[in-house]
Amino acid sequence: MIVGIGIDMIEVERVLEKVDRDNGFREKVFSAGEIEFCEANRKAENYAARFAAKEAFLKATGLGLMLGNDLAKIEIINDSNGKPYINLGGDFKIHAEKNGWNIIHLSLSHLQAVACAVVIIER
Repeated sequence: MIVGIGIDMIEVERVLEKVDRDNGFREKVFSAGEIEFCEANRKAENYAARFAAKEAFLKATGLGLMLGNDLAKIEIINDSNGKPYINLGGDFKIHAEKNGWNIIHLSLSHLQAVACAVVIIER
């Protein structure tokens, strides 16, 4: 049963500007693994796509930031085939277990200027 669907689009340059500032935004929003991946692979587009995925996940839950605000605990990882998936930690993991969110589908896409993500949560 589908619990929620979320979509988000964001300008790549807008995220890159925030990531490149030395104000802690990058570390607050992205996990160490995400930072390592993005810094090594099409930095701007990958940070933006991952940010969009976090926003799409929050929209799909129907609760948004009421679930928590430690966005680094919504980790976007690629499997061995390159397919992205969401790994939840902290309060987000607790809410997922409590609400029976057993399957979380994720699709990412980006162009040079825009990144987007779609999330579907199933119970």
